[in-house]
Amino acid sequence: MPRSVNSVASKARKKKLMKQTKGQFGRRKNVWTVAKNAYEKGMLYAYRDRRVKKRSFRALWIQRINAAARLHGMSYSVFMGKLHAKDIEISRKVLADLAMNNPEAFKAIVKAVK
Repeated sequence: MPRSVNSVASKARKKKLMKQTKGQFGRRKNVWTVAKNAYEKGMLYAYRDRRVKKRSFRALWIQRINAAARLHGMSYSVFMGKLHAKDIEISRKVLADLAMNNPEAFKAIVKAVK
């Protein structure tokens, strides 16, 4: 009996992957083995960086809160320590947004903490 290969499905798989690598540089876009490796590596980076994004945003919020707190004569660590001591539960994301877009509200929080 002759060997049966499902070339329709195989071609569809390759076509799908080549569509994903469209726009990449050099052989990464048109040579199957190189494109497959580039695609897999890209998916690994995407998976990893979805987690890294959360870390980098938290770091950005902390920098913004620190800058705003220092304008009111307090460091970030002292400010956060006093926030926790007063049982004021505001996320860093909200604090950073207040520090950037609503300095009066942030100043009121600093006064409440002092």
